[in-house]
Amino acid sequence: MSRDVLELLRAAGGYISGEKMAERLGVTRAAVWKKIAALRDAGYDISSAPRSGYVLRSAPDRLIETEISQDLQTALVGQKIICYDTVDSTNLVLKNLAREGAEDGTVVVADSQGTGRGRMERAFFSPPGKGIWVSILLRPTFLPQDAPKCTLMAAVAVARAMEQFGLRAEIKWPNDILHDGRKLVGILTEMSAEMDRVNYVVIGIGINVNIAPEDFPEELRAIATSLMQMKGAPLPRVAFLQELLRALDELYASVQREGFAPVLAAWREYAVTLGQEVRVIGPAGEEFEGVAADIDAEGALLVDTAEGRRRVLAGDVSIRPKR
Repeated sequence: MSRDVLELLRAAGGYISGEKMAERLGVTRAAVWKKIAALRDAGYDISSAPRSGYVLRSAPDRLIETEISQDLQTALVGQKIICYDTVDSTNLVLKNLAREGAEDGTVVVADSQGTGRGRMERAFFSPPGKGIWVSILLRPTFLPQDAPKCTLMAAVAVARAMEQFGLRAEIKWPNDILHDGRKLVGILTEMSAEMDRVNYVVIGIGINVNIAPEDFPEELRAIATSLMQMKGAPLPRVAFLQELLRALDELYASVQREGFAPVLAAWREYAVTLGQEVRVIGPAGEEFEGVAADIDAEGALLVDTAEGRRRVLAGDVSIRPKR
């Protein structure tokens, strides 16, 4: 991407001549023209006029590094952004990069995924041009037992990003974002750790942004929805991703300073599971029902059953219809 020319066009705030750009960049006017052509091919609307030069009219809503990083202003998350047209899985790509030494806060974004997956190895529908499929690498100082709470932190970050677009999130424990009972967002957190230290945490977030009802496979139409359907109009994907990265950056900095208590308190504000009758299917297949009472300091769901309170650290939790 011709970032240097793009930065000059943005800084100009109006027309800037090819000659002036060539002088500032130390290249020929022909080289500037080639960079302008490349930007136009990438979707940038750049007008030209004799004796005036070039002016940037608009930028594409594409998940590319030059757009995501523009005015991002985060302290850590997103200082390094790697974008792909398509990958098998952003989590898989970022885990490989983490093992190779990728820095704290690195972000991998894809326009589509071939084998995106959510919790319990469920496939995640990840079509091109209509969603945000992103993974964030963290190298925290907290202990491994705290890492699962990163899932709750990510859910709160999504909820706060939604609020910037006038949308109210509903979080189903631990991390599904819902609207009218249908899924908008899935989150998958994976970790590499030793007994007393976390090597890295990778948080994968899949967001159905501008997916129309007919875009979903038949089997998902009754259980999945999108931010566009919720809003009643398309949302800018780049701007939404920027809000998400800013929210996550703030939350992660807070956790590093003062722990997860504020994150858990924020999670409760968006939770739709608490106070509801739920059915729990545990990792070993055991099932029970009760009322979701709260989450504890570890982020576990506390369920009041006829036999007493049970603590759920993992499993599939569904909200039961009201009788």
